[in-house]
Amino acid sequence: MLQTLKDWDRELFIWLNSLGIERFDSFWLFVTQIESWIPLFIFFFVLIFYHFGFKKGIIVILFTIVTFAVTITFTNLVKEYVARLRPNNVEEFSKLIRILQKPTNYSFFSGHASSSFAVTTFVALAIRNHTKWIYLAFLWPLIFVLSRIYVGVHYPSDIFVGALVGTSIALIFYWICAKILERLDTRNT
Repeated sequence: MLQTLKDWDRELFIWLNSLGIERFDSFWLFVTQIESWIPLFIFFFVLIFYHFGFKKGIIVILFTIVTFAVTITFTNLVKEYVARLRPNNVEEFSKLIRILQKPTNYSFFSGHASSSFAVTTFVALAIRNHTKWIYLAFLWPLIFVLSRIYVGVHYPSDIFVGALVGTSIALIFYWICAKILERLDTRNT
């Protein structure tokens, strides 16, 4: 059963990666860089301060940063423990896939997926009562994680598990943050 899942994962990866079109490579290489998303992070922070004010906004931003840090730390620990080679480092794939990046660390699970879903989920939960438009922010992690398959460095299961882990960590830290904000509200009334 496990081998069948691995085979499906590899076949799906090869098929998705093969859909790449050379003239879009520069777009996907740009999208896959965390630096390209800094304007979105700034926008998130502005929204948080706008809707929560300075004092509560600082708390929400600190929890966003802690959520990100815990997610990345946990992701890196799991990657080292599982030690799954990235598709771009598997020799049998070298003639089958398009490789646009060549990271040498491990694949399972995707740090891009876990961190982007953690941050987006946390911010969406925090802002959702103020604006329903915040759910459009999930376009970011979707594009971000698809870029990892496009550039040849992650299997679909890496992406799926990363998104699940990031979302779960965000839910936990949002719950803690919400409790702290509730206590602040009751102390101030």
